Amino acid sequence: MKLTQYFLSMRNRPDRATIELQWIERVIQYPVRETVQEDGRIRRWGLVAEEKKYLRVILLPDGETVHNAFFDRGFRL
Repeated sequence: MKLTQYFLSMRNRPDRATIELQWIERVIQYPVRETVQEDGRIRRWGLVAEEKKYLRVILLPDGETVHNAFFDRGFRL
């Protein structure tokens, strides 16, 4: 999995440090929703059953590089 420097620095935040890389991979492979931002970045959401929360993963336009990942409290199906 490719990661941006921004993602690596954000992993130091307490609210992001608990997000497991396997959860990110799962959301990338099996999203419940996907949108493309105006800048080409790709948003994917997936349920992390272990946490009972939806994880939003932001990918660069290449569709492979993770730029950000966080639990999205406002997400609704």
